[in-house]
Amino acid sequence: MTDPDGTPATSTSDAAKAAAEAEKKAAQERAIEVARNFPRHWVADVLASDGGAVNLRPIVPEDADRLLEFHGKLSDRTRYLRYFGPYPTISKKDLFNFTVVDHHKRVAFVAVLGDEIIAVGRYEGLPGEGDGKSAEVAFTVADAHQGRGLGPILLEHLAGAAAENGLHRFVAEVLAENRNMITVFREAGYQVSRSFDGGVVRLEFAIDPTEALVSVRNARERAAEARSVRNLLSPGSAAVIGASTDTRKVGNAVLVNMLRSGFSGPVYPVNAEHHSVRGVRAYPTVRDIPDEVDLAIAAVPADSIDAVLDDCLAKGVKALLVVSSGFGETGPEGRDSERRLAHAARAHGMRLIGPNALGVANNDPAVRLNATLAPVLPAAGNVGFFCQSGALGIAILDEAAKTGVGLSSFVSAGNRADLSGNDLLQYWDSDPATEVVLLYLESFGNPRKFSRIARRVARNKPIVAVKSGRHAVPPALAAHTGEMDDTIVKDLFEQAGVVQVDSIAQLFDTALLFGYQPLPPGPRVAVVGNSTALGLLAVDAARSEGLKPGAAIDLGAQATPEEFADAVARAVHATDVDAVIAVFVPPVAVTVEPYAQALRDVVAGSGKPVVSTFLATEGIPDVLAVRDDQGNPIRGSVPSYPGPERAVRALARAWRYAKWRSRPTSQVVRPSGIEPDRARTLVDGWLTNSPDGRWLSDSEAALLLSCYGVHVADFRTVTTADEAVAAAEDIGFPVAVKATGAQWRHRPDLSGVRLDLLDAEAVRVAYRDLSSASGEPLMHVQKMATKGIGCVVRVQDDPSFGSLISFGLAGVISDLLGDRAYRVLPLTEDEAAELIDAPKAAPLLSGYRNAAPVSKAALIDFVQRISALADDLPEVREIACEPVLASATGAELTDAHLRIGPEPHPLDLGPRRLR
Repeated sequence: MTDPDGTPATSTSDAAKAAAEAEKKAAQERAIEVARNFPRHWVADVLASDGGAVNLRPIVPEDADRLLEFHGKLSDRTRYLRYFGPYPTISKKDLFNFTVVDHHKRVAFVAVLGDEIIAVGRYEGLPGEGDGKSAEVAFTVADAHQGRGLGPILLEHLAGAAAENGLHRFVAEVLAENRNMITVFREAGYQVSRSFDGGVVRLEFAIDPTEALVSVRNARERAAEARSVRNLLSPGSAAVIGASTDTRKVGNAVLVNMLRSGFSGPVYPVNAEHHSVRGVRAYPTVRDIPDEVDLAIAAVPADSIDAVLDDCLAKGVKALLVVSSGFGETGPEGRDSERRLAHAARAHGMRLIGPNALGVANNDPAVRLNATLAPVLPAAGNVGFFCQSGALGIAILDEAAKTGVGLSSFVSAGNRADLSGNDLLQYWDSDPATEVVLLYLESFGNPRKFSRIARRVARNKPIVAVKSGRHAVPPALAAHTGEMDDTIVKDLFEQAGVVQVDSIAQLFDTALLFGYQPLPPGPRVAVVGNSTALGLLAVDAARSEGLKPGAAIDLGAQATPEEFADAVARAVHATDVDAVIAVFVPPVAVTVEPYAQALRDVVAGSGKPVVSTFLATEGIPDVLAVRDDQGNPIRGSVPSYPGPERAVRALARAWRYAKWRSRPTSQVVRPSGIEPDRARTLVDGWLTNSPDGRWLSDSEAALLLSCYGVHVADFRTVTTADEAVAAAEDIGFPVAVKATGAQWRHRPDLSGVRLDLLDAEAVRVAYRDLSSASGEPLMHVQKMATKGIGCVVRVQDDPSFGSLISFGLAGVISDLLGDRAYRVLPLTEDEAAELIDAPKAAPLLSGYRNAAPVSKAALIDFVQRISALADDLPEVREIACEPVLASATGAELTDAHLRIGPEPHPLDLGPRRLR
């Protein structure tokens, strides 16, 4: 048979088949290309519930062989529960569908340990269900890794991806007998509805983040990060890589310290040239050690670290401490090496400390770990200490030992490529041996997360921090460099309840009081001593720090120890005294010891703090120390300071912290009369037309603010004098006429506004004057607001914190002095009130020098509404409300400037990840 043109019919059919095959192949190649182009920010290092690191990333076509291997290792039971049947092998067609996804309607994540897939999670869009915004979700975890919390992590990241892709709802079908999987969904924090069909349970839930969901996520994050630090500080065994017989080498110092500390587990020196080091059998590499290694301490040159890392990965080491330098501190190449080191360590399940770290220590008698370069550690105590600087670490530890501050644990993170102060806070929060936390910070890794964790920890345990480099960058350049000026750091600490100090000496002064004495219940202070001069110094210092001292009780130089102790006892038991400062100058030929012992004995068990100044003593002298069975100072010991001023400063910090901690935990309050859905529609529409973002027009800004109950004083935009007059008559006199150019806003020196215009002629003259001066016809005619004190409320997109809200009084002087207060969003009810009162000029709002006080309630409501807007709409990148006129009757906004743009990558929002 032939076609009409004489061509054999079979050739037409073959051509059609070939064309179809070619199109199919082309379609597959396009799908593969799409699958390879996944959103890079979806890649994340995460922590399993046992503290081990795991790499999470979207699946790609090149994962096909790994997926086959993963599936082949699953038990029959696991396959049955996932696929509702045996499903022994993955077909070629299914393998293509599983590994080639579009990252939009079909998304899949793999959890990877080294080169091995250990878990898979995916969702598939369900276009026929509801509004087309639903997807079916499922995940599978390798049998050997079940119980590590990987299912909830996959669910969090799938939900985050789905939300980015516009999905609202997840559906899961689970065999009724698969109780573990049902538990994962039920305990994830979602509001789950269930229905049954035979032996299958259908679960449905909205993926929008709720308070319960965030609470569950944060609790899991806290437990995992604490566990990862516990793995580091309480290892069952340790290897010192680069252990040297040369006493001048770092590897020798670390090994010696490990052995001298009496570490409870085995220590394995690693040295390719010697069979033993310091009398302990050595091994050529970590791989050659016959037993498990939990902690590896690398003391080798930076260019040898890759080989060390490979050995540690092969051995399955849980934590790697790198004391070697030559990484990020050396420049761009070093930073690249450091990033590769951190990524490789996490990808193979390890936490990394360092590089360029001094080391870690744990004074727990059951562990006795000194994996540091410091020859001597402070005695055991209740203080946890984190610092970044390896160079300063030894000096800091020496200072701690001198002052008598006992440590529960110590971590020097060096360049902090992975483990950070946030991880340690999570650990110390749940560590019963740690009652006080000390931080020496050179920079923040994730300040927003720090704020969240610190305000929780500080509710139970004081956090004392010194932030170095605070003056390294001028405030004017801070926004461009990503550095934070002093005011923002101070306000962050204050908001989180962190006690900020300015020096190492002040750090230990404060730690002595927190570690050994109770918190003061109030600011009332009694000063007892045998020196008039010292007593007066203490009283003056207390007043300057905001405490309330009574007159100093001067016992005279001839007072006996019994008289000294009796006077202190009366002060301690007085109902109008909250704390006692004992000052003592030894008279000629009189020893201090009897007086110090009397003081220690009389204040034992007191519920009020007692601090002292025994001249020529510092820290906790033996005669003022109460000791445990091992001879370590414990609570009840009385700190002694070189001078009364230092004692008072420590006491004042303790009182301010106690006052912060005693306040009830405040909640974020949603103001009434807000319309977030309408605001979301407006912003989405504007960004559709301007995807890169832009400044909103004045009318658009006013419209968006109105969705949150913030109303700009009524205004009209005009371009002629006649329009200005008509607008004024429409609005109602009195009015203001304002130039609209950016260079004219908020510039009183340029006179870009005419106020209190009472009639048409005044409006006409004002319009002509301003248009002539500015060279622009576009003006605003605005209803005059009630006279008041000008205030400025801003939201800025900070590169470190995310969105910050600031408040201050308007004017050149406030701008010049930087008199602004900052808070991290969202604001709680109490934080909104504190923000208003924080600037130095805030007393003007309360009726300074007989002026009428403004309505602070109206200002608080105003900042709460701005906070809600910025928190609901992260695409609103910048807000400037200036001025807000505060008066006795309310707070009125006369000008606002808003910028929108693509949502920035969240610093501390969304699924858990190591940052």
